[in-house]
Amino acid sequence: MAITESRVLPPQFIEDLATDYGKQLTALTAQPIDTSKLAPSVAAQDPLQTQAATLAQQGIGSYQPFVTAAQQAGTDFGTGIAQAQALTGTGAGTGAGSIASYMSPYQSQVIDTTLAEFDRQRGIQEQNIKSQQASLGQLGAGRAGVQLSEFDTGAARERAALQAQLLQQGFGQAQGARQQDFLNQQSLAGEQLRGGQFQTGLASLVPGLEASDIRTLGSVGAVQQAQNQATLDAQREANRLEAFEPYERLNTFGSGIAQIMSGYPGRSQFTSVPNPTPLQTALGVGSTLSGIYGNIMGPVRIKGT
Repeated sequence: MAITESRVLPPQFIEDLATDYGKQLTALTAQPIDTSKLAPSVAAQDPLQTQAATLAQQGIGSYQPFVTAAQQAGTDFGTGIAQAQALTGTGAGTGAGSIASYMSPYQSQVIDTTLAEFDRQRGIQEQNIKSQQASLGQLGAGRAGVQLSEFDTGAARERAALQAQLLQQGFGQAQGARQQDFLNQQSLAGEQLRGGQFQTGLASLVPGLEASDIRTLGSVGAVQQAQNQATLDAQREANRLEAFEPYERLNTFGSGIAQIMSGYPGRSQFTSVPNPTPLQTALGVGSTLSGIYGNIMGPVRIKGT
């Protein structure tokens, strides 16, 4: 006794479309996708970012020369103040900073030369007095002794006054030089202090300015790198769309077939299948074949004939 199976099939033109879809799908999947253009890419550092990194490396310790200069200025300031303080005393003695140390080394020669000239002039004047008295004869002899005595006394007094004046003049010059040196040391110490403060300011300012330049270069470079990355990402997306466009197109084709199938009534097909032998039945082969056939051909209704 044969078994008649019936199944509902789609219209023939839909089967043809499905067959064409299957062929296209088979052909498409047989072709490997070129993934070389789909790999993620990272934009290289922008030249401005590289420049910022270079400046950052070069700027390490750039403040040190200014710190060293400020430290030296501080040392010089201390030395200058100490030297100025050494000139604030009375100046007694003969050591460094004393008035004696500012006296001219040629003072003795100047005094000796001046006094020698004074003595020479004194001798000339004394000789003139003697000559005048000699011309008076016996009458002027008595007066000559008195006049010469007065002249010698006055000359000695004038000579002592001249020597004291020269010594006082040398002392005053030395004292003035010492005072001027004190003022110079004070002024120099002040300049050194201001110089140290200026160098300290630079030590604080320079790193900040360099950091500002580095930040600006880094920021602008980051914007450029982001733009380059966006370009790479856009190109990668374009490559992906291009690579998968056939699959998208075929998927749209398959979806269209499915929509068309839902709108058309099916057609019936009947098929006769011989009954299984007792041995096949015992082994379950008949039911297995029937199940396979049904899975292939669709819903099945079985009639006995």
